[in-house]
Amino acid sequence: MESMMTLRASPSTAAPLHRLPSRRAAVSVRASAGASEPDLSVRVNGLKMPNPFVIGSGPPGTNYTVMKRAFDEGWGAVIAKTVSLDAEKVINVTPRYARLRADPNGATKSPIIGWQNIELISDRPLETMLNEFKQLKKEYPDRILIGSIMEEYNKAAWHELIERVEESGVDALEINFSCPHGMPERKMGAAVGQDCDLLEEVCGWINEKATVPVWAKMTPNITDITQPARVSLKSGCEGVSAINTIMSVMGINLKTLRPEPCVEGYSTPGGYSARAVHPIALAKVMQIARMMKEEFSDGQSLSAIGGVETGNAAAEFILLGADTVQVCTGVMMHGYGLVKKLCAELQDFMRQHNFSSVEDFRGSSLPYFTTHTDLVHRQQEAIKQRKAIRKGLASDKDWTGDGFIKETESMVSN
Repeated sequence: MESMMTLRASPSTAAPLHRLPSRRAAVSVRASAGASEPDLSVRVNGLKMPNPFVIGSGPPGTNYTVMKRAFDEGWGAVIAKTVSLDAEKVINVTPRYARLRADPNGATKSPIIGWQNIELISDRPLETMLNEFKQLKKEYPDRILIGSIMEEYNKAAWHELIERVEESGVDALEINFSCPHGMPERKMGAAVGQDCDLLEEVCGWINEKATVPVWAKMTPNITDITQPARVSLKSGCEGVSAINTIMSVMGINLKTLRPEPCVEGYSTPGGYSARAVHPIALAKVMQIARMMKEEFSDGQSLSAIGGVETGNAAAEFILLGADTVQVCTGVMMHGYGLVKKLCAELQDFMRQHNFSSVEDFRGSSLPYFTTHTDLVHRQQEAIKQRKAIRKGLASDKDWTGDGFIKETESMVSN
């Protein structure tokens, strides 16, 4: 990759509540693609990335070693695993993953289409994670590192966590309002994202303290995902991420009669991800994108998540209006080198349609969603037009020499 430099963009004049002047500071990373190659670079809330592919918060961003690997492989940005002030409250169990295979008999060679986890946020001390953030920013000063944070229902705790994480040098914050399991009794994760009144209050606390761009991560475990997305953006967040995992029970072992993943004979519902959730994620992202297009115009961003293992899957999200595409489970199954395949496949798609940049096609498919009633009307009109064409010429004066044969055919009965 070519040498990179840091730029600063001036904040928008129509700033959300409590945004500080440095909120939209821009970090620039220049793409190295040749002039004839489609340009994958994107600019999101002032952050310039060499490509739209972002490591999603989870195991692929759990420590310095793996995040460094992600940067070395060429990921556009890395979102670290979610941290909180007191890691001692976090106790993970093993096994904590379960897989769903395409073959109904669960053959070991059958493709994995679904993945479930009952994993909690980072169990490493906050100070350890912050030191690793600092080290990463020291070694990769122009690469985009995003801190994922989650706290209890406590304004002072949120403010302390934001201050400490920002001091480590992260370029942005993603707020975990969406973890479907783990400590909901403390008003953490999806317990906040599913309660718009609570979400509005907590977003207010966050945005009066944060000085870097803030993304609110949405839960799909809600009837109308546009409601919390709207609240987050109106409360000052620069962007939203969607979707987090879907609450699920992966299955029952028909030999032992125990649920999976099985821990000492027992289990608990967890978060579902991988290819099987992609259609659901597309629908949720489409709904958020339409709402944002209709109601917001201040450069708010959308980061799409859900079952991305190919460049074509990423292209679908971008066609719906996503600025970036996050991958977590895909990395766990295919490794960090997956980004090279994603970039190559996305560029292939762009060449097929003569797109020179991601912005050329971002949101292009969004206008083609409508209501069922409108579909009925459109089809009725199309049938009328086809029938009119089959009736042929209205009068003899419409005959032409050049189109004589087609004009004749238009009036022949099958």
